[in-house]
Amino acid sequence: MDRDALRMVCSPEFWRMGVLWTLSLLYSYLLLLLRGRTAAPRRRTDVGLGGGGRPICVVTGATSGLGRAAAAALAREGYHVVLAGRSAQLLSETAKEIRRQQPDACLEAFQVDMSSYRSIKKFEASLNQWIRDSKLEPSIQLLINNAGMLAKSHRVTEDGIDEVMQTNYIGPFILTSILLPLLKNSPVPSRVVNLTSFTHRCVSEIDVSKEALRGVKFGQPSVRGSYPLASTYEYTKFCLLVFSYELHRQLHISSGISVMAADPGVVETRIMRELPPCLSRFAFFILRTLNLLQQTNTGIGAILDAALAPPVTFLSKPSQASAISQPKKKKKNDASAFSTSSEV
Repeated sequence: MDRDALRMVCSPEFWRMGVLWTLSLLYSYLLLLLRGRTAAPRRRTDVGLGGGGRPICVVTGATSGLGRAAAAALAREGYHVVLAGRSAQLLSETAKEIRRQQPDACLEAFQVDMSSYRSIKKFEASLNQWIRDSKLEPSIQLLINNAGMLAKSHRVTEDGIDEVMQTNYIGPFILTSILLPLLKNSPVPSRVVNLTSFTHRCVSEIDVSKEALRGVKFGQPSVRGSYPLASTYEYTKFCLLVFSYELHRQLHISSGISVMAADPGVVETRIMRELPPCLSRFAFFILRTLNLLQQTNTGIGAILDAALAPPVTFLSKPSQASAISQPKKKKKNDASAFSTSSEV
């Protein structure tokens, strides 16, 4: 074990992930068991638009893991899938691989960095231009906010926000907000699917001040002088979950847009790529031994259940790994701060 790995093993954040996250996952499974969620959720079988057109689906983080698998699965379901990711090379490789398996797949790839407001705005402009040039209906039917990260150090983006906070929460918040006109313009009921996590259960204190939502407080080292990577990740997922509740509350009555929060549980992806390799391999080994680790082809079930569920008038999380429960925690500030400076 190298020095970096040893330092992490001695940090409270490592044990927070190892103990609290495992307990939260087991609690989520227990809730599903107690609520009798054994039957597979219903899925729509007709996803087409009028006139034989294909509905448009935007998938962020589409170049690896769950995003890549979800993009391929939704292409099979008949969607015209817009692949959104940071790397032009990986986007090209992903599109080629999907087309190799599905020659008739309809795909379009766009570069976008969810940790950059400027990049998201550029993506919006490119997407609208593509829709106009392709003479398609100026609308989208499905947005999958899948992109996410777990960093081991505090990094500030060009917008002055903690990178994990911006990638996991602020970025999806902004992207959803600016794509709302296209979602509202859909001739059929449209949907937003936010990829959440059972780790939100570990959040013990809610602070919705400007400093907290910009991730400033997470840049302050913990007692042992390390970046609180676990606490930061949990908080971003908690914010995304509350945003999902509020967005659905505001939209499901006034428009044909529904919002789903999908929790896939623990899936073997590259989310822990910044951690020492020996520790990530050990973590996956333990989870696999406990039969808690899923492969991507199983983990995308939660995303597909949410994306293809029949139109409803309530928020649910069709997941094999976690049941949604309304957060009941002590607030430090008014929760309306979650939707400030937004058109939603």
